[in-house]
Amino acid sequence: MESVQAIKQRFGIIGNDAKLNRAIEKAIQVAPTDISILVTGESGVGKESIPKIIHQLSHRKHGKYIAVNCGAIPEGTIDSELFGHEKGAFTGATQTRSGYFEVADGGTIFLDEVGELPLTTQVRLLRVLENGEFIKVGSSKVQKTDVRIVAATNVNMFEAIKKEKFREDLYYRLSTIEINLPALRERKEDIHLLFRKFASDFALKYKMPTIKLTDEAVQLLLRYRWNGNIRQLRNVAEQVSVLEHNRTISASTLQGYLPTGAGQNLPAVIKDTKSESDFSTEREILYKVLFDMKSDLNDLKKLTMELMKSGNASDVQKDNEGLIQKIYGNDDTSDFEETVEDLSVLAIPEHKEETPEIISSNEDKYHFAEEIEEEETLSLHDKELELIKKSLERHNGKRKLAAAELGISERTLYRKIKQYDL
Repeated sequence: MESVQAIKQRFGIIGNDAKLNRAIEKAIQVAPTDISILVTGESGVGKESIPKIIHQLSHRKHGKYIAVNCGAIPEGTIDSELFGHEKGAFTGATQTRSGYFEVADGGTIFLDEVGELPLTTQVRLLRVLENGEFIKVGSSKVQKTDVRIVAATNVNMFEAIKKEKFREDLYYRLSTIEINLPALRERKEDIHLLFRKFASDFALKYKMPTIKLTDEAVQLLLRYRWNGNIRQLRNVAEQVSVLEHNRTISASTLQGYLPTGAGQNLPAVIKDTKSESDFSTEREILYKVLFDMKSDLNDLKKLTMELMKSGNASDVQKDNEGLIQKIYGNDDTSDFEETVEDLSVLAIPEHKEETPEIISSNEDKYHFAEEIEEEETLSLHDKELELIKKSLERHNGKRKLAAAELGISERTLYRKIKQYDL
């Protein structure tokens, strides 16, 4: 069995952090087995190195090694990519295609960002893990495969399971052994070491002198949070190597290449995202506001009705003093008096010789113009029925022409004819 140091040299892994060494040790120990492995850690910590170590130290090292980024494949085609498809299985399937699980038979498949897999694909993957069987898209034939699966994710799997975005049974099948890689900010002693390695590589690549950091710049490098981890550190080293003419980099110069707002490793006080409970609370508050508005509107309707019926503002104001104060406020009733004047024009005095027959038997002193208008107006149902009848008569019962005239589809017209029993 190779030592941790030999493995790091072989695969170009830099750092002496204890957590990093422990992760490599676990990879070396499980490599000779066929156990499924789940590699966890933040984005950019180098999770892709672990499956390569496992594959190369296993008895499958002469077989295929295929790395699949599950988050980069569209949901509609990922089943075809992983398991293959038959000719004619879907639009564009002009020939039979072998999927990764068929091609990598006897080898290893690395499923990066496995937490992004659709639920339907998760079911298929679970079957492969349980009995090594899969079915091509568009086929009914069960095929066997002997593939070692190593998966990786940067999401909190328990949160994903709780939100029903990831199957719990699949998680436990994938994570027979879990290997966690620490974030770069947890490997303080390795940060400068990695920066120097990247600076040396880029100096060789671009044929220029290697950049060096002052002591203050090194301290800034160690204090920075590095949310993008090793990937972000490498990008910063490349930018500084290419853009700076002075090969000795000061802290102020380095600061210009570090995004602001993330330079200090400070505890978060305010959450950037709202939890479901926050949205639930906001929804309850919104419902309460809407219900209060509805209640105020009903009170205003009641007061307006009494004003227009009685015509005596002083009596209404006396009888509804609490309601008026609620709507118009406690100190000033001028708005209420102005409202009375505006509403007075809507009241229709009763004159026997002029009052329409429709309200002659009403004992109230005043009546609403709106009530008269409602009695004289046909309902929407009657209007619609009348229009359909006229249009059908005009076109001698031809539904297509009638529908075109009415501005509706022939199917809708047919449904209306059945509804009104025409």
